[in-house]
Amino acid sequence: MKLWKRRLAGAVLLGAAIVCAPSLGARAQGAGDGAGGSVYMEDLDLAQMTSGWGTALHNKSIQGTPLTIAGKTYPHGVGTHASSLAAFRLNGQCNRFHASVGLDDEVGAGRGSVVFRVTADGAVRWKSGVMKFGDPAKEVNVDLTGVNTVVLEVLDGGDGNGYDHGDWADAQFEMKTGTPTMTHDPRQIWISTAHTALVLLPGEDKKLSQVRYGDSAATSGDAAVMEYYPPAGDGHVQEPALRVTHSDGNTSTDLQFVSSSVKVIDTNVTQTQIELKDPEYPLFVTLFYKAYRKEDIIETWTEIRHEESKPVTLYNFASASPVFAPGDYWLTQFHGDWANEMNISETKLDYGVKVLDSKVGMRTELLRNPSFILSSGGPSKEDTGEVIGGALAWSGSFQFAFDIDPHNRLRALCGMNPYASEYHLKPNTPFVKPSMIWGWSGSGKGQLSRNFHRWARAYGMRDGDKVRPTLLNNWEATFFDFDEKKIVSLFDGAKSLGMDLFLLDDGWFGNKYPRKDDTQGLGDWDVTQSKMPHGITYLADQAKARGLRFGIWVEPEMVNPKSELFEKHPDWVIRQPKRDLKFERNQLTLDLTRPAVREFAFHMVDDLLTKNPGVSYVKWDCNRGVSQPGSPYLPANEQSHLWIEYVRSLYDIFARLEARHPNVELMQCSSGGGRADYGALRFAHEFWPSDNTNPDNRVIIQWGYSQLYPAIAQACHVTTAGTAGLKFAFDVAMSGRLGMDVDVEKLSAEDRTFAASAIATYDSIRDIVQFGDLYRLQSPLEGTRSTLMYVSDDQKRSVLFAYQMKDGDAPTVALQGLNPLARYTIHERNLRAGTTSKLTQDGQTVDGATLMKTGLELPVSKTHESVVVELAAE
Repeated sequence: MKLWKRRLAGAVLLGAAIVCAPSLGARAQGAGDGAGGSVYMEDLDLAQMTSGWGTALHNKSIQGTPLTIAGKTYPHGVGTHASSLAAFRLNGQCNRFHASVGLDDEVGAGRGSVVFRVTADGAVRWKSGVMKFGDPAKEVNVDLTGVNTVVLEVLDGGDGNGYDHGDWADAQFEMKTGTPTMTHDPRQIWISTAHTALVLLPGEDKKLSQVRYGDSAATSGDAAVMEYYPPAGDGHVQEPALRVTHSDGNTSTDLQFVSSSVKVIDTNVTQTQIELKDPEYPLFVTLFYKAYRKEDIIETWTEIRHEESKPVTLYNFASASPVFAPGDYWLTQFHGDWANEMNISETKLDYGVKVLDSKVGMRTELLRNPSFILSSGGPSKEDTGEVIGGALAWSGSFQFAFDIDPHNRLRALCGMNPYASEYHLKPNTPFVKPSMIWGWSGSGKGQLSRNFHRWARAYGMRDGDKVRPTLLNNWEATFFDFDEKKIVSLFDGAKSLGMDLFLLDDGWFGNKYPRKDDTQGLGDWDVTQSKMPHGITYLADQAKARGLRFGIWVEPEMVNPKSELFEKHPDWVIRQPKRDLKFERNQLTLDLTRPAVREFAFHMVDDLLTKNPGVSYVKWDCNRGVSQPGSPYLPANEQSHLWIEYVRSLYDIFARLEARHPNVELMQCSSGGGRADYGALRFAHEFWPSDNTNPDNRVIIQWGYSQLYPAIAQACHVTTAGTAGLKFAFDVAMSGRLGMDVDVEKLSAEDRTFAASAIATYDSIRDIVQFGDLYRLQSPLEGTRSTLMYVSDDQKRSVLFAYQMKDGDAPTVALQGLNPLARYTIHERNLRAGTTSKLTQDGQTVDGATLMKTGLELPVSKTHESVVVELAAE
């Protein structure tokens, strides 16, 4: 079932229905050749006409009987049902519209009442008044000279819309030239991309309703027409998007439409702004929508402000609150824990409210990622069916509430978690909510993913158009046990393998409490003299001399109690009064809401980069969440602001550092994938998906991230974890941004040779991986093998990865995304020295159509066998 379609349920208003176009040709003289004349309404393409029940019919009533009003039968016209709307574009070429209108006799005595209305360019030109059974037809004769758009409506007469069968009998347009063409209701607000549209409608009651979201070419509404951003306390009794207590204690809010405007940012991006206001209070809500045409992505966020005399209290504050038509919905969520991130779970939504949330403050993803996928009519599929994806650009506590009402309509309330976060908003102080990113696909999750990936590279992350380096990290090679000499020796290993960058991880700082393990030193960001007497600049220079860039690990938000910083500023940490401190990884979280702490964290990193200009990469870690959410800085009545202001302060630091050091790359790392979200990625080049680097697990983890996050954003490192062997580990890591966490000197000569060859191979294909379109071919969650491929934007190059997860058969796999007319030469890549390819088609040239129909016979059937195949068009 289409996400925007509806189910009919008796003669009651459920929303808009599709109207079949007539099979009749234009009979009227001149109608077919554009010469003008009288044009019957039933002879037009009425595909966009809406009807409150059933399907509007040509020359018949809504129930298929002859059009009959007060005993008189009419051979021409259109039968419909309130509420019904038909809008026509006239372009100033119509002289007059006339018709005979009334309630069709088929309803019977004592049933139904309707009102007919004709609106021209936004002004009501004619209105029938209430018409009931037996009332003689009223004649419509409206001058439309110079009118561009006319709207014909059948409205409920005030007693409910049961049996409201309204007839436009003998309806005709007198045209100077041309023919009327249907258009959408001109009152509607369309936020459109190349293939999708979010359609909103300010109603006569001034409420802003959603008509539909989905295929922009669809001709009907959702039948889920409901208030788009419902506030609490003024009639809405389900989960609200906004809940406010006004300064006078009133707990109700009414939001009415004021205005809308559209700004063209460039040829690809438009921004729509909708203003809502409470009619009795100076409380303003502004809804923002950015439509990214090529990427088929819509970004939305909300701003609240007020001019009341005292603060108002916000209790609920969703970033978005779309509604979807009655139907069966399946929800895909991404959940996990440390070293077990991004597991995929799909369940059918039932009546009531399903909540996905995080309450950990500044690390969201370790429990569940702030993203989801919805499908309608059945579980989501890779290449077929309508799906909607959502991702919140926020690195703090979040909440997604999926509310199915008694009519089987779904509302998705998405935004910051309101839990323990009531916010006292001061007058004339905007409260800006984080962006919600939406994508729609009519051909399954694969296209949805590609849309998100393209948007992310262009708009959702830093420098998404720049190739990412390969890097060697010392963490799993040395942990805390290293000195200057050891680190310099690792540079030689990185150079010998052909790496681009070396990353110095945790353990390089602290003197009174040198960082020899995770129990001390955190917060004291002076270089440990006993380990590195020549400082960071010396190491960066040594790396540069070997043709390497240099990066460094930091954790500015944290402190060990055993540190000089904590000794001086015990009040700088997040803590609750009268409670024993609770530690994670022997550390506490600094309170970024305190200006002095925020400046300390900023200047710590700024000074490090300024004094050591050879540092061009920063790994920003965050190894605990908040378990005792109290701020010694915030006043008592603003303690609930901590969750929100912490993340805002963090983003302020990121933004300032980006402005000061635009050429320094940033990795988000938080005990693994704790900050894998589009809020953090706005300031970062990549994230660390998981501390679990076992390639068996990484196949699953990276598969989960690939649903809504691009390969270029995923740092995938080869280590000695697991039993799969070096080739399998490389093949898995090469499907993201490749790196290594090893002591190169400890590799065997054979493994060093292979590693250098693998890195060279990756260098030759990484542009395809990092910038290409992803096609997931075989899921590791459904069979014995995981297969995926990337295709360059021009379809001239492609690379395929296949990983055998357990023993099983080796079926042929059909490829996707290729140019069917191009001929591709096939080569297996990343083979160990001395081995030859077992790929049957290796070295052959095959046309794209055959590869996408017949496919490749992949030589992998035993656990931990893997293959990398490159295809290049002639």
